Amino acid sequence: MTKKITPYRVLIAKPGLDGHDRGAKFIARALRDDGFEVIYTGIRRTPEEIAAAAIQEDVSAIGLSSLSGAHLRLFPAVVEALKKAHCHDIPVLGGGVIPDEDKEELKKAGISQVFTPGTPLEEILEAFRSACRNHRAEQP
Repeated sequence: MTKKITPYRVLIAKPGLDGHDRGAKFIARALRDDGFEVIYTGIRRTPEEIAAAAIQEDVSAIGLSSLSGAHLRLFPAVVEALKKAHCHDIPVLGGGVIPDEDKEELKKAGISQVFTPGTPLEEILEAFRSACRNHRAEQP
């Protein structure tokens, strides 16, 4: 008997007032084409809305996108909202126009991976695969 493997389920979100979602939609489509089940929340979501959607949809990872410059505030706020909901084990990955000097601060705040324009797509896909594998392995 062959065991059926459920595809990884991820959430892609645009926190804050940033209305530019072309990159987020590109990543969502690439993940879907790679076999992921993707939930896209749309633009202008609060960190609390993103955390609630991730919990409700039982995702293995969250991808955040920001082009507005508010990543240092909004990305950690999503991590905090997950902690408040006792779901701090869901990995959060972030991407967008993020200066190199902000990457380390985001990682210290709990963002597992940070991607900027020009990151090879396969590198992003592998980061999501790895995050989801690790999350799934931690589940009882």
